[in-house]
Amino acid sequence: MTDGITIGQAAAFAGITVKAVRVYHRTGLVAEPRRDSSGYRRYGTAELLRLVQVRTLAGAGVPLAEIGPILDAEGEEFATALDQVEENLTRRIEELTARRATLRRLATGDRVLLPDRACAILDRMPGFGFSAQDMAIAREGLILVRALMPEGFEDYLAQIEHGLDDPRHVALIKLTWSAGSWAADDPRIEDLAEEMAQHFLADPSLLPTLTGLQHQDDAVTRHDLLTHHGEDDRPGWRRLTALIQQKLRAAGTELP
Repeated sequence: MTDGITIGQAAAFAGITVKAVRVYHRTGLVAEPRRDSSGYRRYGTAELLRLVQVRTLAGAGVPLAEIGPILDAEGEEFATALDQVEENLTRRIEELTARRATLRRLATGDRVLLPDRACAILDRMPGFGFSAQDMAIAREGLILVRALMPEGFEDYLAQIEHGLDDPRHVALIKLTWSAGSWAADDPRIEDLAEEMAQHFLADPSLLPTLTGLQHQDDAVTRHDLLTHHGEDDRPGWRRLTALIQQKLRAAGTELP
């Protein structure tokens, strides 16, 4: 009968590394075997079996700190411990699956920051003739609205969807976005502001509102960040927005 095997042989038979065996010893998962006359540890079947058991549970994703109590449990207690391990693994699988889905959506850029309903709106924009630059600003705007106005985001999306169903509204919005490249003193801005104001007065439901800000202590700051997004790169927008608001207020429309 053999006097036992070396640590290297035990590791190989158990399908782990010598370093892992030493970790199991250090953490108390596997008792250190006796040493032979030369001072080397000699592993018998009991130690080898324990190494295989520890390796199997560790490979199944059980944390090392939990392996000892599981192996030391008996009967119903052992079965209960394994059930708990299975529940934990199922939860981890669900979390990892969700992370993988997020990584896949990252391939589409900032779309990972938006829900499917918002992405569906963005998907409709090329069909209406909006440019790639328009879509980039729209995507950024939606991300900001969701971050700064989470409570009213769904209502805001509903307003956009409503507007996209109105051909005249879409045409005017496209013209408004084109005006962003105009100079701030372009005379066309005054005419467009008047047309937009009359359009909203004729159908107030098409006027986008940020109602989700009304209960925020810093509503003014959030409102300014949202309404002035993109104006630095589009000089015509700031004056156009100001004129539209001025005309609407003059007509009795309440605006934030």
